Amino acid sequence: MKHLAILAAALAAAPLAAEAPDWAALAAQDIEALYAETRANHPGMHDPANPAFPALLEQARSEALGYAVQATSAAGFEASLDRFTAVLNDVHAGAYATLPQEHAPTIRWPGFIAAWRGDAMYVYKAAEGGPTAGSRIESCDGTPITDLVKTRVFGWRSGASVPGAWWASARLALVDDGNPFAALPQTCRFVTDGVAADRTLTWSPVPDHYSDWRNGSVNGDLLPIGLAERAPGIHWIAMPDFQPDEAGVAAYQALFGALAAKADTLRSARAVVLDLRFNNGGSSAWSRQIARLLWGEEAVDTRAAKRSEKTAVWWRPTTGNLAEVRSYVDLLNEQGDAETAAIVAQFIPLFESAIAKGDTWFVEPDFGPPAQPDAAPPAPQLTVPVYVVVPGQCASACLDAIDVFKLFPNTILIGAPSSADSTYMEVRNPPLPSGMARGIIPMKMYVDRPRGNGAFYTPDIEMIEFDWSTQSFLKRIEEHLAAR
Repeated sequence: MKHLAILAAALAAAPLAAEAPDWAALAAQDIEALYAETRANHPGMHDPANPAFPALLEQARSEALGYAVQATSAAGFEASLDRFTAVLNDVHAGAYATLPQEHAPTIRWPGFIAAWRGDAMYVYKAAEGGPTAGSRIESCDGTPITDLVKTRVFGWRSGASVPGAWWASARLALVDDGNPFAALPQTCRFVTDGVAADRTLTWSPVPDHYSDWRNGSVNGDLLPIGLAERAPGIHWIAMPDFQPDEAGVAAYQALFGALAAKADTLRSARAVVLDLRFNNGGSSAWSRQIARLLWGEEAVDTRAAKRSEKTAVWWRPTTGNLAEVRSYVDLLNEQGDAETAAIVAQFIPLFESAIAKGDTWFVEPDFGPPAQPDAAPPAPQLTVPVYVVVPGQCASACLDAIDVFKLFPNTILIGAPSSADSTYMEVRNPPLPSGMARGIIPMKMYVDRPRGNGAFYTPDIEMIEFDWSTQSFLKRIEEHLAAR
């Protein structure tokens, strides 16, 4: 009896096991909230140039809910939201999961990292005993690799028709993220030196070096924000991030100072390299300032005004969007951009007035000096070759950077095809009810933007090499300079 009493007391004192989340209910709840948030705030709901958007949004909701009711795990919850994003097919719309560590799926690999180059998939690096690096992956379980990528990757993310998205994401066809709705390949056919052979895949948790190999396959090595002379007369400007933290903001301020101090050196250089590897967008203000310091402020601004003279920016004036815009003033001041912060401060009362009147659109006014698009632009101060290193995931503000750099004929793109975006921009990320996901809601749209909806950049020099290191790019640039 004494032992039974002790056991009873222990059981009474022990915490009850945490109840497993109802992943189906959580997914459905988040999808309904995401649908409502998007419907109320997304410019596409009233875009006269895109009358199909409301139906597309309904389709995204319907397909996502179809998976949500089957979700029995965190991975199923995440995949349901991913389906919503994939149907909208826009990097600026949908949702993303923010699962806490205890619910995060274990990522597994088959012992090798794949890489997409050109129009095929290859083995980038493999563990001992794995397939030979450089082997082409022809098919898996009898399915051609391109079809496998379409179902396992682009069934759950945007970009199936964008070449850069394949360069950046096709490798995920051979990564196990736990998605219960995407069948995991068991056998793949590899072609090595013209000889095809089937191999059974063995899936295991990723090793410690996995992220280094993964990053290497898509972007190469990560350079810090800054300026360096990486070969005699070749000056390299690394811009891996357009949404910098406090340290990154300081690094950009230091970079601006270095560019101003070395202006004469850069203008007599053999070449300048603008490196966008690892860049996933953010604010276009960083690249615009770098362009001004290189080519000259008037040379950049005059050409940019000419290019966008017919472009207008239409905002959806809603209370949710207004709250986000208000937060920009402090953020811009913290980043040292007092000029833009002052413009946003002028912008807010007009936004409030549009909401009060119940307007569908608020057309952004031009707070700057009157544009003179007919004026002859001043000669650029930088005329040496400028190479822009473009990764496949380059979208949003990364694409805006290329828009500006390509205003000048001495700009040469090297790397992969870029990604693409729609004309819906300036996203905010409201939390969804589960607390384990956030929405992606654009607040404005461009009307008559020169770069069209879904347009992307094709490199002048395509880097189909597996080695995307700085040294590999430097070698190709040296070869190109010698052949000019």
